[in-house]
Amino acid sequence: MKRSDRLKTLALSEVPHLKVHGRTTDSLSPLTLFWTGSALEFNARGSELWVEVEADYDAYEPWVSIVIDSVPVSRQMVTAGTHWLCVFRGMNGNVVKNVRIVKDTQAMSGDPNGFLQFRAVRFDGQFLPVEDNSRKIEFIGDSITSGEGAIGARSEEDWIPMWFSAIRNYAAMTAEALDADYRIVSQSGWGVLTGWDNNPRCNLPQYYEQVCGLLSGEKNEAMGVHRRNDFASWPPDAVVVNLGTNDGSAFRTPEWRDPVTGETRKQRMNEDGTYHQEDLNVLEQAIQSFLHKLRACNPRAHLVWAYGMLGDPMMPAIRRAVESYAEQSGDRNVSVYPLPPMTEETTGARSHPGAKAHELAAERLAGHLEPILSQMQALR
Repeated sequence: MKRSDRLKTLALSEVPHLKVHGRTTDSLSPLTLFWTGSALEFNARGSELWVEVEADYDAYEPWVSIVIDSVPVSRQMVTAGTHWLCVFRGMNGNVVKNVRIVKDTQAMSGDPNGFLQFRAVRFDGQFLPVEDNSRKIEFIGDSITSGEGAIGARSEEDWIPMWFSAIRNYAAMTAEALDADYRIVSQSGWGVLTGWDNNPRCNLPQYYEQVCGLLSGEKNEAMGVHRRNDFASWPPDAVVVNLGTNDGSAFRTPEWRDPVTGETRKQRMNEDGTYHQEDLNVLEQAIQSFLHKLRACNPRAHLVWAYGMLGDPMMPAIRRAVESYAEQSGDRNVSVYPLPPMTEETTGARSHPGAKAHELAAERLAGHLEPILSQMQALR
C-alpha cells in the first residue's frame, strides 16, 4: 500500500473529538482562528498527520507553532493561499500524541484582508477525546499579552509578525501552571481608554463583547467578527486584564488628530511633569466602566488587573479605579496585582519583555491566582 493511500482526508467538521481554543464562530467549515493563542487540539493515535490551512493578508502574515505533548516542535509563517502542512510523520502509530496547532500572531486590526483558517486533515489513525483542563482563564491586554518581542534577538526592531509568540508568553505559562485552558483578547498599542498615540478608537473595551470586532474587511465581517461572543459557552474562572501601558504612553505622545473630522485627543501632563488630574479621572472612569462590563459578561470570574511589565506609572490610577469599582458595586471578587518589571537581562525583541520576563510574570501571577481559584472551587 502506498503511503498516501493510508491517509484519510476528513473535513475539519468531520474530525471527532476536536478541541478548539480561543474565541471564534461556531463554524468548523472552515475553522477561523482570530486571536493570539487560539488553537486546534487533537489526541491523535497514528503515524502521520497533515492539516489543510488557508491564509490571506496584505501586510501581516500569520504564524503558527506546533506543540506535541506540551513541547513546541516547529514554528512557521503561513503564506497566502491554501496549503497542506505536515504536523508529524513517521511516528509510532500505536502511541497517542497530544497535538496543538497554535496561532502565534494577534488579530491584525491594521490588515483588513488578513485571516487564518483550517479546513481539513489527512491522517492514518484514530482521534481520541481531549480532556478539558480544570480551570479557564481569559487574558486581556496589549502587545505584552500578544507576546510581541517574546521571541527574536534583543536587537530586532522591525514591527513584523515574526516577533510575536503565543508560546513564550506569560498568559500561556500562567495557564499551564494553573492547569487552565485559556483565551487571549489583545492588541498591540491599544489601551483601556486610548491607544499609545491618543487614538480613542484603539481601546479594547469597545470590542470586548464581540467575537473579534476590531477586525474589518468584507471577508472578516462575513465570518461574523462583530457577533456577540457567547460568554455562557466558556465561563472563565478568572479574567486577567493587563492594560494601562499604552494609556500611560498617551500622556507623553503628541495629540491624535482624526484625518477626516479634524477631531483631536490628548492625555495631558502638567508643566511639573505630573499627570493632569482631569485626564486621570477620565482614565479611571474608563477602568471602572470596563470592570462593570467584565462582571456583567463573566458573573462568576475573579477579576484581576495585572500590570507593570513595562513600568508602572499608571498603577496609582489603576488601584484607585479598582477600589472605587469594588466600593460602588460591592464586588469583592476583584484584585490588583503588580507584575514584575522587565529588566536589562529580561528584555526581548523590540524593547519588549522577552521569554525570561514572561516566565517571571507567569510565576508571580500564578502564585497570586492559585489560592483565589482554589478557594472559589472549594466553595462551589
